[in-house]
Amino acid sequence: MDAVRVALLREVLAGTAWLDATRRFAGALRHCVDPRGGGLLLVGSPEYEPWHLAAHLDDEAAWSGLPQLSPTLVRHRVRPGEPAHLAVGPARLEAVRRGETLLVVTPDAPGEQLLERVRGARRAGATVLAIDGGDRDLRSLAHETLTAPETGAGAAGAAGAAPAAVLGLDTAQHLVSAAAGENGLPGPRGRRRFRDRLSRLAEELMTPPPAGW
Repeated sequence: MDAVRVALLREVLAGTAWLDATRRFAGALRHCVDPRGGGLLLVGSPEYEPWHLAAHLDDEAAWSGLPQLSPTLVRHRVRPGEPAHLAVGPARLEAVRRGETLLVVTPDAPGEQLLERVRGARRAGATVLAIDGGDRDLRSLAHETLTAPETGAGAAGAAGAAPAAVLGLDTAQHLVSAAAGENGLPGPRGRRRFRDRLSRLAEELMTPPPAGW
């Protein structure tokens, strides 16, 4: 989803609880990630890997001049020979320290093994955020949550929410990543032409992850 489509979607969602919710969550994410040392860890469930959100946050980090938004993608299954940025396994969650931020993204139940690692991360002093489909256990562990179910009328308790067919988990991630980079200053890589940036974002959405990503 490119920046133009994000802007159009924001127009559609203007005045609804969804737009405020995604911006609030993005603001919490930007506030939580400590540029002085605490990193951002991004993890999904064993069935759902948020590689696309990782790519967009990395792009927003470069564009906005907020390098702390560039996440480390933690994967449940790492194959031999994977490049370094794709070779971070679940053991990394057991080494979480105070000051780090853990963002959990999953449309499904996270499973007890992941929940236990999230509990451990929180006990270690990490800030836990979650974009999910409404799992109660995960929400009870997170300091900040954004629920975006794929079906239903909208987020629980969100008056005036847009239909889930409009939002959904993938759309919510795009809105959050776009809003997280707002109010930052363009970094060195962000000086490329605006049209080039739109083209790259659109291409990322329309194609599957390359072998090295």
